[in-house]
Amino acid sequence: MSFAASSFPPALAAAGDPDLSVFGGDPFWLILLKAVAVFAFLLLMTLFAIVFERKVVARMQQRIGPNRHGPKGWLQSLADGVKLMLKEDIIPVLADRPVFILAPIVSAIPAFLAFAVIPFGPEVSIFGHHTALQLADLPVAVLFVLAASSLGVYGLILSGWASGSTYPLLGSLRSAAQIISYEVAMGLSFVAVFLNSGTLSTSGIVAGQRHWWNVVLVPSFIIYCIAMVGETNRTPFDLPEAEGELVGGFHTEYSSIKFAFFFLAEYINTVTVSAVATTLFLGGWQPPPIPFLSHFDTGWFPVIWFVLKLLAFLFLFIWLRGTLPRLRYDQFMAFGWKVLIPTGLVWLLAVATFKTYRENVTDRTPWLIGFGIVVGVLLVITIADPGARKHQERLDAAERERTANAPSLDRIPWPPPAAASPNRPSSVITAGGPRQES
Repeated sequence: MSFAASSFPPALAAAGDPDLSVFGGDPFWLILLKAVAVFAFLLLMTLFAIVFERKVVARMQQRIGPNRHGPKGWLQSLADGVKLMLKEDIIPVLADRPVFILAPIVSAIPAFLAFAVIPFGPEVSIFGHHTALQLADLPVAVLFVLAASSLGVYGLILSGWASGSTYPLLGSLRSAAQIISYEVAMGLSFVAVFLNSGTLSTSGIVAGQRHWWNVVLVPSFIIYCIAMVGETNRTPFDLPEAEGELVGGFHTEYSSIKFAFFFLAEYINTVTVSAVATTLFLGGWQPPPIPFLSHFDTGWFPVIWFVLKLLAFLFLFIWLRGTLPRLRYDQFMAFGWKVLIPTGLVWLLAVATFKTYRENVTDRTPWLIGFGIVVGVLLVITIADPGARKHQERLDAAERERTANAPSLDRIPWPPPAAASPNRPSSVITAGGPRQES
């Protein structure tokens, strides 16, 4: 709570719902142009992210990486996409053919839809028409992002069920449980931003960060960063595609362009959650709140700021893949339900309490005294820590008992030594003695 008090500058007032009427007056050709621009941006970012990931991971592992197709290998992902389109498309005999074909499309389309409410920049002039660099906005735009990303789960479930095989079905169920679990924590991290900004509109949230970014809501930012990695099935949370356990996950039976659709959806989702993090926590398209950079927030400059922040989050995804091992599934689910969600609820309670306190309380002395008493009691409990000491003693006793009862070569009933012939020496292993080999 003391951190919450220092995390809300007085200048960061609630922005409220912005005027959304500017999104209904564009001509049809301009709306179509912006839609095509968003579609092309996502496709180009997917091609870039694949090569960028391979090059960064190769650099981390001191390898060469892609270097054949195009200048310095930057067209490698395009070559891979062409190769996948030209490969043979195989549909299993036991598969539900219509659902099997539809599932990859269902996974990819919501990934495109979620990006429709992301603001790229302020109002600009395009062929003489003033328009916002955003395809659409809603009073509940962030909820639209959550709803669109949730629809992608249906594609994974349908792909596993329609394959007619056990391994894809297990992978799809695992993926659905993972995504649904971490969406709860992601939604809780959004609520603190809503309370602070006073709106669910993406353009309104960006406008409310003109003086201070919402990254000051540090617990919400950390929870979202962890949840977005689990939401997109990326390392160390890439459990639906655990090759050693499930052969390949929900897309085991897919090939050719259908196989490519799943990875297209995964990388677009990665770009989308990075854009949402940029919009909600890092000021969106606005430059950093530094005086000499404040002049670069008009025209097309904000698009550069937005893309740079987006690339920083993509690098974070790649950095995690190159450094962290995969978690066990039980550890992953326990972390989501027992750590992230309770932490998000406690932090949300702290934010709501501080917001009510700041707006409605005039005499703050009793509150500060009570807060100091609570913090002091918690510090005393933390220092004394009787429960943790007893728990550690129980763990040490259990470890000593396990070690004492562990199997030993000394207690193995070895067979009696056989009589050795004159021409062949004995090769019996005696209990407790050294190994003798012929």
